[in-house]
Amino acid sequence: MREDLSVPPTLERLRRHLVGLRMPRALEMLDHMMRQIERGEVGALEALEALLAEELTLRESRRIKAALQMARLGTIKTLSAFDFAFQPSLDRHRILALAQLDFIARHEVVHLLGPPGTGKSHLAIALGVEAVRAGHSVYFATLADIVASLGRAEREGNLRERIRFLCRASL
Repeated sequence: MREDLSVPPTLERLRRHLVGLRMPRALEMLDHMMRQIERGEVGALEALEALLAEELTLRESRRIKAALQMARLGTIKTLSAFDFAFQPSLDRHRILALAQLDFIARHEVVHLLGPPGTGKSHLAIALGVEAVRAGHSVYFATLADIVASLGRAEREGNLRERIRFLCRASL
C-alpha cells in the first residue's frame, strides 16, 4: 500500500496543533519529550502530562505577572519575608489566617492600623500577592491615593466610572 505523501507525519501535525493552540512551551519541549519516549524513559501518557504541565506552568506564571502589574503592588513582598519577631505584638496566626483569603469571599474589610514603619504596607502587599496567586483581582492604593483619584474624577466628571473601577477588584 502506498503512503499518501500529502499528509504530514503525525509529529509535524502535532507541532502545527501546538502552534494553533498557542502552546509555545509544549512545542519547545516536544522534541525533548519524544527523545525520552524513544529511550523508554517515560511513557506516552507521562510525556503528554509533562507537556501540558509545562504549558500550564508558563500560562499561570504569565497570568500572575500580569495580575501583579495590574494590582499596582509596587515592590513584591511576601508573608514569608515578614519579620514577625520585629513586631511581637502582631498575632502571627491571625495574619496567616488572613492569608487563607476567606475574608474576600465574605466581602469583609481588613484594616491594618498602626504607626509608620510597623509593617502595614508589607502585610497588605503580601496579602495582595497571595490573592493574585489564588486568582483574585487586586488593586493596591493608599487611602490618600484613592481620595485624590476620586476628587480628580469628580472634577473631570467621571466619578461614577472611577467608583466602578475601584469596586471591580476583589481585594
